[in-house]
Amino acid sequence: MSQCVCPWWLGYFLATPLRRLYQDPRAILAPWVYEGMTVLEPGPGMGFFTLELARMVGQTGRVIAVDVQPRMLEALVRRAKRAGLEDRIETREPRGEALGVEDLAGKVDFVLAFAVVHELPNTKGFLAEAHGALKAGGRMLVAEPKHHVSEVAMAETAALAEQAGFAREETPTIRGSRSVLFSRRDSR
Repeated sequence: MSQCVCPWWLGYFLATPLRRLYQDPRAILAPWVYEGMTVLEPGPGMGFFTLELARMVGQTGRVIAVDVQPRMLEALVRRAKRAGLEDRIETREPRGEALGVEDLAGKVDFVLAFAVVHELPNTKGFLAEAHGALKAGGRMLVAEPKHHVSEVAMAETAALAEQAGFAREETPTIRGSRSVLFSRRDSR
């Protein structure tokens, strides 16, 4: 898999409201995200999913958005303020190849990795961090764009996730994506 980070300026196209016609965040996430949850979102870009996640977790929940591109995070914060959701969203820049979420160990209910795993320089490291951040029974949705990620590459990602301690729960149908829902297994 190639690790090529999406250019920051493309974030404007990815966050357009027209994208909802193709991929509606609420419809995609409704089966797994609810009020009061803590959600970790690596690679949120300008917040296409982040803002909806913040609405779904409500005032008692929170979303931790981690992105390597400060411009993406700055745009996300601006959009969150306009939507009145800034108090539910925490933004972070990772440290090196790591997400820098050690402080979240066992505190996260759901990880949304949407169109990001193929961009990561260390998939194994990411999966280990995501597993460590999740509560027992917590879930992670990995969805990758079909035009960037082959079935073989997605199967490799799923195998690495299982090695990291995840159990495959289902293969949700998400338009334009290859996707797998995992849950944290408690014993390795």
